[in-house]
Amino acid sequence: MSANSADAAAELEVVLVKAGRTKIRYPATLLADDGTRVSVRAPWAGEGVRDFGFVRFEPGDVFTEHYWRDRWYAVKEVRAGDGTLKGWYCDITRPAVRSGSELAVEDLDLDLWVSADGTDVLRLDEDEFAASGLADRDPGAAAAARSALDELEALAHAEGLVGLL
Repeated sequence: MSANSADAAAELEVVLVKAGRTKIRYPATLLADDGTRVSVRAPWAGEGVRDFGFVRFEPGDVFTEHYWRDRWYAVKEVRAGDGTLKGWYCDITRPAVRSGSELAVEDLDLDLWVSADGTDVLRLDEDEFAASGLADRDPGAAAAARSALDELEALAHAEGLVGLL
């Protein structure tokens, strides 16, 4: 499904599922859908400020999010309200599924953070991934998730994530 000029202003609801339950739902503006990758823009959908120590997500931040139907990750460019690039937050997920005005994504716990200048590349939540039991329940998905994290980390170190988008 590709977006034409009329579709480009369409609203989608992003549904992030984790461990079989909806973690968060939020509205986003569809930027593009080429049949493989869906790109949306949305304001920070969390409640209040989330301080990770290496970055703060807060009201006013804008996320340009890229989801793939054939890849096991999503890449989210994060900008402050004034447009300053904070960096890229990458979720390791099952491939995205778009159905009408809903974009569903299953979060597999692993994450990668890449700072705006590309000097900090941090693997996140590997302990949560190990504790999730995915490796026992679905070894193929666990292997795909680990491979996706390795791929993103290698891209971040080699050329940055901008080329991916």
